[in-house]
Amino acid sequence: MRTWRGWTRSEDADAYEGYLLRTGYADYTAVPGNRGACFTRREEDGRTEFLLTSLWDSWEAVRAFAGDEPGRAVFYPEDDRYLVDRELTVGHYTVFAQA
Repeated sequence: MRTWRGWTRSEDADAYEGYLLRTGYADYTAVPGNRGACFTRREEDGRTEFLLTSLWDSWEAVRAFAGDEPGRAVFYPEDDRYLVDRELTVGHYTVFAQA
């Protein structure tokens, strides 16, 4: 499982959500070996946190999405327009149970 978090101003959250669906979500789910993605958000202290998780068959599938440095976050051209804070790296986890 791959995880990433970023934050927008609350007033930009709806626009960023739409942008994520057109960019990141579309790219994640188009890669062979992607087993699914869950894009979530929550409001807190005037900001909106976005938590993205995705499941992958293999490291090769992750690299097909993320490139040769799979520990680095993937960004899109308009991310700077929306994000006030972001993780530059991602978390990778081994899933050992799933329902």
